[in-house]
Amino acid sequence: MIVTAHRTTAGKPFGTLPDLRVGEHVFVEAGGYVFDYRITRTMTISFRSKRGRALQSLPVPGRPGVVATEPMITLSTCATPEDFAAGNYWTDALGNPEHRIDKIGVLVDVRPS
Repeated sequence: MIVTAHRTTAGKPFGTLPDLRVGEHVFVEAGGYVFDYRITRTMTISFRSKRGRALQSLPVPGRPGVVATEPMITLSTCATPEDFAAGNYWTDALGNPEHRIDKIGVLVDVRPS
């Protein structure tokens, strides 16, 4: 599953996403359950590249051909501040910057909410 949200606009729901560290937990509430994911790594992709965008949605994000052995989540947001700091002002027709910061997590627990 991939969840994408704004980091610098629209209420900044993923404003602190880049600060998540390996081992930290993210809780997702849906359908009367709380899904507990543990962050396992960070991946940065280029939104300019079809291949880069496809890497986000793989069964094991960023690892083509690898079979998933556990449920995973990709939390994705823009790298606008990092791109601008590097002098990269490219955006697509919708204003999306070139890079995305993705936090990859594995499901460790599910419980009723």
